[in-house]
Amino acid sequence: MIYKRGKIWYIGYSVNGRLMREAVGESRKFAELVLGKKRAEVREGRFLDVKKHAMIKFEDFADEYLETHSRLKKSYYTDCKIAGHLKKFFAGKYLHEITPLDIERFKSDRIKEVKPATVNRALAVLKSMFNKAIVWSKADSNPFKAVKLFKENNQRLRFLEREEIPKLLNNCCPHLKSIVILALNTGMRKGEILGLKWHDIDFKRDTIHLHDTKSGEGRDVPLNAAAKNTLIAVPKHPASPYTFTDNNGDNYGDIKKSFLTAVKKSDIINFHFHDLRHTFASQLVMAGVDLNTVRELLGHKSIEMTLRYSHLSPDHKKRAVDVLGGRISTNIAQTPAVDDTEKMTVSQLFENTIVT
Repeated sequence: MIYKRGKIWYIGYSVNGRLMREAVGESRKFAELVLGKKRAEVREGRFLDVKKHAMIKFEDFADEYLETHSRLKKSYYTDCKIAGHLKKFFAGKYLHEITPLDIERFKSDRIKEVKPATVNRALAVLKSMFNKAIVWSKADSNPFKAVKLFKENNQRLRFLEREEIPKLLNNCCPHLKSIVILALNTGMRKGEILGLKWHDIDFKRDTIHLHDTKSGEGRDVPLNAAAKNTLIAVPKHPASPYTFTDNNGDNYGDIKKSFLTAVKKSDIINFHFHDLRHTFASQLVMAGVDLNTVRELLGHKSIEMTLRYSHLSPDHKKRAVDVLGGRISTNIAQTPAVDDTEKMTVSQLFENTIVT
């Protein structure tokens, strides 16, 4: 196609499903000549930008991405699993051949087997792959830009009741029990726990410093007595910087199987590891800890993310209007005293809640 903007003529042509646009000049005749030449180059396989990347197959680049980029991250094992599905679907295709339509077909195929959230995680890895391909001069554009993610229902809130907590812990194998106790007492995510290193733990200040979090920002996690004592009891491998390791000193890549076994033995239904984080937050709110403190402990950027727990607070609405009433009432000399449970520390709460 040929079109004009201002005084300049532009040309547009398709290369393996990608629309290419170029500014040519002020002459329509010259623009028509250039367009004909570009189309001929594409037909004859002489288009330079295509030829530059023609021999890079997706599966080869996926392996390079995993070894060069993902291996340095906590999500390496998850990325490897996701990449396996991507390589199977896009096998034999060159990077420049993959179009938005191909990705939509992958979405349609994968959603038949897994949930929308799982498909979205795969799409996120695919998007990251193409972004790295561009940075590494192995691709010119990212076909993912025209693809939308599935809508997810993130309102699921499953947490353990107090009586379920010791039941789960009693069915955990030794290394898993320590990990679960830490999750229940800190609200840390699975990746944050499995990637934890000894130098991140400050036993003098009872604090864990997380460098690589989901929000992209570091945060400090306070340790209560249960969490601190659990960490102190974890055997330290002399050749590994990681806190939770196997006999070879490698940090655990996946604990899904052992966790599901413990859950099944405990007769707990529909419960995942991330629900331990929900348990941490829910138990705090039900004990009267204010939502903003819970937000800070979870590392949420906005209070909106923490509001899902608000309905669990036995009297948070009443306390809110009581504070307001104390400020505007002419009959009350001062605001009502804040419930002592608001002053309860995380340590006091979970020392009473969790049996190690």
